[in-house]
Amino acid sequence: MATKTNSSASAWDTRESWAKGVQKPVIIIGAGLAGLVTAYELTQQQIPVLIIDQEGRQNLGGQAFWSLGGIFCVDSVEQRRMGIKDSYRLARRDWMGSARFDRLGDDDDGEGEGDGSGSGKTGGRGRGQDYWGKQWAEAFVKFAAEEMETYVKDKGLSFLFNVGWAERGDGTAQGHGNSVPRFHITWGAGPEVVRVFAEPVLEAEKKGLVKFAFRHVVDELILADDNGRAIGVRGRVLEDDGAERGVKSSRAAIDKFEFTDAAAVVVATGGIGGNVEAVKKAWPVDRLGPKTPQNFVLGVPAHVDGRMLGIAEQSGANVVNRDRMWHYTEGLQNWDPIWPGHGIRVLPAPSSLWLDAEGKRLPPFLYPGTDTLATLKHICGTGHDYTWFVLNQTIIAREFALSGSEQNPDLTSKSIWQFLKSRIFSSKGTVPVQNFQKHGADFVVRDNLEELVKGMNKLVMSTGGNELPVLDYEAIKEVLESRDDQVENKYAKDAQIMLIRNGRNYWPDSRARIAPPHRILDPNHGPLIAVRMNLLTRKTLGGLETNLKSNIMRADGKTTFPGLYACGEVAGFGGGGVHGYSSLEGTFLGGCIFSGRAAGLAIAGEILG
Repeated sequence: MATKTNSSASAWDTRESWAKGVQKPVIIIGAGLAGLVTAYELTQQQIPVLIIDQEGRQNLGGQAFWSLGGIFCVDSVEQRRMGIKDSYRLARRDWMGSARFDRLGDDDDGEGEGDGSGSGKTGGRGRGQDYWGKQWAEAFVKFAAEEMETYVKDKGLSFLFNVGWAERGDGTAQGHGNSVPRFHITWGAGPEVVRVFAEPVLEAEKKGLVKFAFRHVVDELILADDNGRAIGVRGRVLEDDGAERGVKSSRAAIDKFEFTDAAAVVVATGGIGGNVEAVKKAWPVDRLGPKTPQNFVLGVPAHVDGRMLGIAEQSGANVVNRDRMWHYTEGLQNWDPIWPGHGIRVLPAPSSLWLDAEGKRLPPFLYPGTDTLATLKHICGTGHDYTWFVLNQTIIAREFALSGSEQNPDLTSKSIWQFLKSRIFSSKGTVPVQNFQKHGADFVVRDNLEELVKGMNKLVMSTGGNELPVLDYEAIKEVLESRDDQVENKYAKDAQIMLIRNGRNYWPDSRARIAPPHRILDPNHGPLIAVRMNLLTRKTLGGLETNLKSNIMRADGKTTFPGLYACGEVAGFGGGGVHGYSSLEGTFLGGCIFSGRAAGLAIAGEILG
């Protein structure tokens, strides 16, 4: 193991510090969930690992720590207990209907081709950008149906008894969305998902099989002169920074490092969601236009900057589907932020009335919790970067859930009593929801509609001045009264009321997630609440192109890059785009697990033969 440094501050170890007779170590860039899963699989085969991360040890687990812990499983024990009839066939149809793979190229089966430019061309390389992504999708859905549940539960993970129903769909059987609930929430949320993989890796560290290099930022991949194989990395050592998890840390360099003679290099560094300028640069105005949004709240920490995408590409790796991304439309400014621009996503059930910035109701089937990207496209088409939820106390208490492990203390603490008290028996909602209602900059609470609209306009004026539209009270009153008249009977022509009643046919939602249909303007369910919803950055759906072994493809799209692998979000969660255009949710953590596992198993197979 060759090591060069200009200072002892980097604390690099020499080859002699590794146990005698072991294989060359594998370098993993990124100590998030995907990197930990890769390290777990390698250390199970006694293969030494060096994990490099630009943040400190306190950030072990990366973005996954901050998640709600949702994992996509098919035909699980929890689903069957809830009376949900799911299958590989149904899940595959849902996935393909959401992904809409259309960049397959002329090496595929003729289902379609394209390079995202609208030209229908593949850049002359035969294989389209979705060539590997579609194969990853087939493999992931199969894994979710046959192995995911057992794989994570064998490591100590357990799920909440009721299965969540995310992305309820665009209203068509063959289109986007989950036909049934599949969002399995981890009991313990994101920190628990991290724990079950971090603990065995940390045990391997005690045995000398794993070494960490925190506060080391990679600037370049090192390739062998003879065959171009990835054999190492070089970069800068950053000064120590005791900033708490998620807080933006110093980028002051105190040294340089170089690490070579590795058996393989794995890129597991995440996407671009913390880098607003990178998000704007990649924004597909042809699909999500007509212009790039200017204002976002950030759903991920600042260190999720996407740097390794460019670094790997400069070394000859292929990046595909860079225009595909996943951003939410229900973002709140965090009243108690951890990182710059920190936003929290509302995970809404379907009852809130959704209005655009001018007070117009969003069209069918753009209702809360149905079709994220279709809603995003519509909002961008209005020329404004925000919308409004109008609801009441009954709806917010039952239907507002917040993303983020820190916003769900009942789940992270695994307190059954706290869970029941705050989510089943409370008329005010969880304590974090109550805090946002009291302190959140995007919340307006009033006793009647006229005062509510005045408060909404006051909020707009305080942030956007005269450039933003003024809401008309009479127009909003008409929208609300028209909606409210639809709840008088058990049948209605309003598609949102139908969606609410359909959702309540799933009995866990009828008891704990979706409020009974009622008039929003009914004072018995008050006060009235308006919430300004901001666009919130989150996930990169494209990335480094990989084959089914997580081996990165070269720029020609046909040959593998020897020794260089990628997993997690930086690889579009597999293949450079396993989701295609849209996600079904629960597939991001699941994608990190599946692609990290694939990388670890493939590298172990290459090393051990």
